[in-house]
Amino acid sequence: MAPRTDHKDGGGGSDEREPEKGHATLATLRIGVKAMVQKDGEKRKAEILSMQTRKGRPTFYVHYDEFNKRLDEWIPAERLDLSQEVEWPLPEKSDTKNKQKTNQQSKNLQVPEPTKSQKRPRTVSTMSDSRDASATPMDLSEESKRSSRRPSMTGGKENRDPVLTIAPGDEFGGTPQPEDESLVDLVDTQEAAAAAKAAPPHLPYSREEEIEKLRTGGSMTQNQTEISRVRNLERIQMGTYEIEPWYFSPYPAEFADSDLVYICEFCLCYFGDTTQFGRHRKKCTLLHPPGNEIYRDDNVSFFEIDGRRQRTWCRNLCLLSKLFLDHKTLYYDVDPFLFYCMTERTEHGHHLIGYFSKEKESAEGYNVACILTLPQYQRKGFGKLLIQFSYELSKIEGKLGSPEKPLSDLGLLGYRAYWQEVIVDVLIERELEGTPMMSVEELGQALAMTTNDVLHTLQNLNMLRYSAKNHVVVLTEAAVAQREKQREKERVKGRRVIEGERLQWRPPVFTAAARTWNW
Repeated sequence: MAPRTDHKDGGGGSDEREPEKGHATLATLRIGVKAMVQKDGEKRKAEILSMQTRKGRPTFYVHYDEFNKRLDEWIPAERLDLSQEVEWPLPEKSDTKNKQKTNQQSKNLQVPEPTKSQKRPRTVSTMSDSRDASATPMDLSEESKRSSRRPSMTGGKENRDPVLTIAPGDEFGGTPQPEDESLVDLVDTQEAAAAAKAAPPHLPYSREEEIEKLRTGGSMTQNQTEISRVRNLERIQMGTYEIEPWYFSPYPAEFADSDLVYICEFCLCYFGDTTQFGRHRKKCTLLHPPGNEIYRDDNVSFFEIDGRRQRTWCRNLCLLSKLFLDHKTLYYDVDPFLFYCMTERTEHGHHLIGYFSKEKESAEGYNVACILTLPQYQRKGFGKLLIQFSYELSKIEGKLGSPEKPLSDLGLLGYRAYWQEVIVDVLIERELEGTPMMSVEELGQALAMTTNDVLHTLQNLNMLRYSAKNHVVVLTEAAVAQREKQREKERVKGRRVIEGERLQWRPPVFTAAARTWNW
């Protein structure tokens, strides 16, 4: 049945159009259609992002409206309710303004013909001249991509700028992401990128709007092609856990057809067949991450792994973490990074809980490049333990640290909770000692945090006031009450902390070749 439109042309001249609705069949469904889908005993509206034929049956990858993108999933055709009308995608508008602008630019770039009085310059037939004359002009986006890959020489701008100004929200939005060069693409991502460029600029989010955006979006990435990627693995088995991935990860294409991918929890190798995985487990002798154990307490251990020395293991770790981090774009070149892995010990060996990576030499002064707690260990306090450990390393180095931006949605919430906890604890302790006066710089030095992160947290807690032409840090009753409530929970559930005296570590020193990209 042909789609019908429900919108009416008003006299206001508005460009907004209502989506067309109509009945559809499996043969007429296409990407972008919104239909009702059976989920958890209810019918929810979902948008079709991709379509495939798996094992001779049509399957659809859908995103549920007003739900986090982690819940996107492949569904069979039986779960689609085609008895109700569907919403058809709006046709794309032709952008006449951009066409006129490009035509005008092309006219301006035309070389004028020489007049009779002017002599025609002699031409030398060199390789570069012939290439420039005959080849297609280089796209400016290619040049910008090359320039974006050059390392910054600012030398830790956050650590050198102690000016007491409120950091804007864009500063925490992140650095531009490098282009992802994976060969596996399951959807056409140009439409998503065009839609993102066409979106109107938004005002800064309020705290409530930002939390709602994190809840329903689940994406902090700047790269639209990464957002549009379709998750390619159905389930993975790691140790005694079966886990449903959240995002796309560039595992080999043949694993996309496997119902269950087996990952060795010690060497992180991956297999699509039970027999292959069983043979591997009989031969695998690794019982802990292949690095130096630098911390051990009654609960957890930390291992330091050099990406240059253990390339295969670190690449496997990056592939695994990409299943749960949508903004991660580095999979293979792990040489310039150190990986700090947290494990729990059993009689069978050390089981990976989570990790964070760190550049061997960060021009911007970052102490964390990527951080992840595996889903089976989340909501148990391990994420805060990873964050605390990264700042313990920064204290030994004598530097102020900050995580690389953009953070994922869970990473942002985790860091905010940690920053709030440690800052309020320090202020309460100073107040009990009778020396409540403390500057923002002193807070940062005591906690190995950058000034921007301290200001961001104080602003978020409404603890930064302006009085007598100066910024004043105010310990509010609301912040103290919230911290007391957290301490009550910690007394009941217990609290995990890093004991600094158990950390056996010195800052490693690398040669120039050991801390550069392996290109």
